[in-house]
Amino acid sequence: MAASGGSLWLASNPSKRWGEVFFLLSTPFWLTLSFGIIVPFKLYERFTELEYLLVGLVSVVPALLMPLLFVGKADSSRCWRDRYWVKANLWIIIFSYVGNYFLTHYFFTVLGASYTFPSWKMNNVPHSTFFLTHAYFLFYHMISNITLRRLRHFLADSPQSIRLASEATWILSLSYFIAYLETLALANFPYYEFTDRESMYKIGSLFYAIYFLVSFPMFSRVDEKNDEPWDLPRVAIDALGAAMLVTILLDLWRIFLGPIVPVPESRQCNQPGLVWFHMPDTMSNT
Repeated sequence: MAASGGSLWLASNPSKRWGEVFFLLSTPFWLTLSFGIIVPFKLYERFTELEYLLVGLVSVVPALLMPLLFVGKADSSRCWRDRYWVKANLWIIIFSYVGNYFLTHYFFTVLGASYTFPSWKMNNVPHSTFFLTHAYFLFYHMISNITLRRLRHFLADSPQSIRLASEATWILSLSYFIAYLETLALANFPYYEFTDRESMYKIGSLFYAIYFLVSFPMFSRVDEKNDEPWDLPRVAIDALGAAMLVTILLDLWRIFLGPIVPVPESRQCNQPGLVWFHMPDTMSNT
């Protein structure tokens, strides 16, 4: 069935529909700030750790606070924990946190990436990237939601095999396109570096797309059915499950395919454990 108002793109759940529209409409704010002002005018050249942190905070504020100040009609009668924008933020907070804190190290050891701008860091990852990732992951997942929903409406009367194949093809295509586009968008920012940028565009984008191959279909399920509302514990568990699956897939790439470019020995991770585990050269007897 089409969503209320006849749209085949937006959710039938009023709270989810309002949340998706809000997140999409707030996207130009951080896009303009980052890629319309800071990068073109090279303001980052004068940034210190504080300015980078503030940019991240300012970028994420609309998604986290604006719905509290301007409550949508669909949410006015709902408890805060039942509102879609809260659930969407929680899912993305968990998924993007794991992606930054743990999985960024795969970008260091497999893709030859590095951050060289001044920043305060947690687990060697700049604090600002935690906030910025939340903003653009919300945008990516809203695009995925509305396009997947439209595709499902279009294929509603098709055989199941056709529907599954079409969805898988679209998720793979969208995931790679977004990963490639993000890498390309950062080309003019010189302080997120790659050993081989051309390899990063072509092969590294596929590696990065693994995030979205998992997250797009899983995230789209949140409050998608009106008669199956999700509670916050289920949202949190689902996001953690998605993060764990991405971790497994990235590590399988590292083990069986290895780095896409020569990585300095000091940054290689050849041990069978995860990339953020540093095995000692010698082990004492127990």
